[in-house]
Amino acid sequence: MFKYAIDKSLFISLLETKDAEKLFNLIDKNRNHIGEWLKFPSITLKVDDSRNFIENVRMRFARNEGYWLGIWMENKLVGSIGFIYLDQENKKTEIGYWIGKEYEGRGIITKTVKVLIEYVFNNLTFNKIEIGVATDNLRSRSIPEKLGFKLEGTIRDYEYINGKYHDRLIYGLKSNEWQVMPLGYPDV
Repeated sequence: MFKYAIDKSLFISLLETKDAEKLFNLIDKNRNHIGEWLKFPSITLKVDDSRNFIENVRMRFARNEGYWLGIWMENKLVGSIGFIYLDQENKKTEIGYWIGKEYEGRGIITKTVKVLIEYVFNNLTFNKIEIGVATDNLRSRSIPEKLGFKLEGTIRDYEYINGKYHDRLIYGLKSNEWQVMPLGYPDV
């Protein structure tokens, strides 16, 4: 099993089928919060939906196509982070993330994104990482901005969620631009 400790109480690990109920409950509890910016809560309606998602993630992991990890704090699932794709040919990937509302503001996403950045540049030896966020999602935007990503552009009307079009900002970070930063920056 893929597992990486970030600090004494925080780790990330590949989601397992046994985590389906925990994942569903976290999504269900935060349905409106997460669903404001992301589509998946609207199609995650039962535990089996989370189980199917996890099984798909594990197959994508085995094929090295990209995957999602659980973010665990004190052995409690608090969010998820992952590689939306792994483009081996062009040596790039996109990182996505979300966290339960009650866990925001603790630096959790910043710490986990840093770990994935280090993994991408040092282990995969990729050239570039992208992060895409809704223009109005200020909390999510703050992560790539504080980690040195450069705003590369805006895709207008990228996604239609809850009766509203959302523009998407694309941030990019190249391996030669990355400077290791100490863990512990607080999340906005």
